[in-house]
Amino acid sequence: MLSSDSAPLTVVRDSMWGFLLFAGVAWLAIGWSVLRLEPADIAGVAGPVVLFGALCEVVRALAGTRTWWLNTGMAALFAVTGVVLLFDPGSSYAPAASLVGWFLMVRGAMDIAVSTMNRSTDRTWGLMMALGVAQAGLGFYAAGPLARAADPMILLLGGVGLLRAVADLVTALRLREVSGVRHDVLQLSPERAAGVAGYSAGLEDFELAPPASGPKHRAAGSNPFHDEVVRTTADLDNMLAQAGVTGPATAAHRVPDEDIPLVPDTVEGAEEATVGDEHRRY
Repeated sequence: MLSSDSAPLTVVRDSMWGFLLFAGVAWLAIGWSVLRLEPADIAGVAGPVVLFGALCEVVRALAGTRTWWLNTGMAALFAVTGVVLLFDPGSSYAPAASLVGWFLMVRGAMDIAVSTMNRSTDRTWGLMMALGVAQAGLGFYAAGPLARAADPMILLLGGVGLLRAVADLVTALRLREVSGVRHDVLQLSPERAAGVAGYSAGLEDFELAPPASGPKHRAAGSNPFHDEVVRTTADLDNMLAQAGVTGPATAAHRVPDEDIPLVPDTVEGAEEATVGDEHRRY
């Protein structure tokens, strides 16, 4: 729906998933129809098939993805290939097979590159890479001498329709999923989203909590444990006062250094100190 604040280009890009969905269904119809053709008619069908692939690249470019410039270049390249197949089919299946193989190899390599680039943001990157490998392998086979006959060409074009149908259907569904998300909203990973939600909840609880009324040294009611602590502290203060310990503990009745007897460090010194103490005692 086109709202008053929606840009026409944004609306067009958001609706491109429907065109790609139609293209996927059309590829399925092409693959099934090609398998029903006669061998004599298969060489003239390769050109329209490649031209339809170029049209699908134009739709992908208009979807506004990061690789729109690659899709635009491939659309031009495939259009030229389709025109060559359409107006100069040749007298054998070799030109058609080689050009279709060229189309498949380029498209498969592009699917592999884009899926590798999007592996951290697109959960379907593995499927797209598998499709790219299958297309590149099929194109490599088509460019060889084994595909220069009617039956391999029929199977080749049928495979093109099937692989491109899966790729366009997956891309259409992914565009449909992304188009529902606003582009100005920051997308976070699940871990960061959980962290932000927890922080927001804690901040809200802190703001809604009642203000503190100040420190309370004693409980309003009777607390036996608190009374026992106060009583024990008072008894300890009385005992220290009776012992004559006053003031800070670091400076209480420090004995001068000259009145402290030396500690003997030999056996003879210890014996002399013991004898001296006995004489002083008596």
